[in-house]
Amino acid sequence: MDFREDQIARYSRHIILKEVGGKGQEALLNARVLIIGAGGLGSPVALYLAAAGIGTIGIVDMDTVDMSNLQRQILHNTATVGNSKVESAYQTLTAMNPDVKVVPITEKLTSGNVLDMFRAYDVIVDGSDNFGTRYVVNDASFFLKKPLVSGSILRFEGQVIVIEGYRDTPCYRCLYPEAPPPGLVPSCSEAGVLGVLAGTIGTLQAAEVVKIILGIGEPLTDRLLVYDALAMSFRKVRVPKDPACALCGPSPTIRTVEGSTDWVCSI
Repeated sequence: MDFREDQIARYSRHIILKEVGGKGQEALLNARVLIIGAGGLGSPVALYLAAAGIGTIGIVDMDTVDMSNLQRQILHNTATVGNSKVESAYQTLTAMNPDVKVVPITEKLTSGNVLDMFRAYDVIVDGSDNFGTRYVVNDASFFLKKPLVSGSILRFEGQVIVIEGYRDTPCYRCLYPEAPPPGLVPSCSEAGVLGVLAGTIGTLQAAEVVKIILGIGEPLTDRLLVYDALAMSFRKVRVPKDPACALCGPSPTIRTVEGSTDWVCSI
């Protein structure tokens, strides 16, 4: 690939890295990443992937920008309150990097359309706010053999894991076989969340996406990274593949994408 002069200037700090170089930057420009949620996690993921030169970024979100989002959802601003989140994201990301094709998707993600929605992308990033959506995203990624970078945040703690359950590594259902009873795990709107925590976890998700596309480093495919902002501590929890997993185990009972996404909003 012959880079334009402006691209050489824009991506120069990538190109001089021997682990990236021109071929790596070309791989990023040819990559297609789908982000579930244009909220607290989706915002830093999208911003850093756009800055990195990811060629196509799809963003799924049905929500509109609310004033309460602006404490952490940095894709948006006061002027876009009331607007569609994906349109707000489109404006922000294309202004940052015109190399990037941003695909706004306001269609509700469901078990019926998720496979068609995911099929054209190389990596899936989950920034949704509920277990129903996470299971649907996990299962679709499994059946399509797409790497999934999952993140979650609540109060002062966040988690990141890379899911490739179609390999000899755990899927999301190995980590959480069943959703907790309703009301047991509060939402961010109920329990609160430190705004900058979303930036930390979302940036870590973006880093995992770039590593996957470039084929460098050690993705978090069998480890859950847990971050405590108050203690300023990171710890990795080894997650084994569950031999009884209903999806990726040797005797699966889940053979198609089922269930409700219960889409409320992104984190």
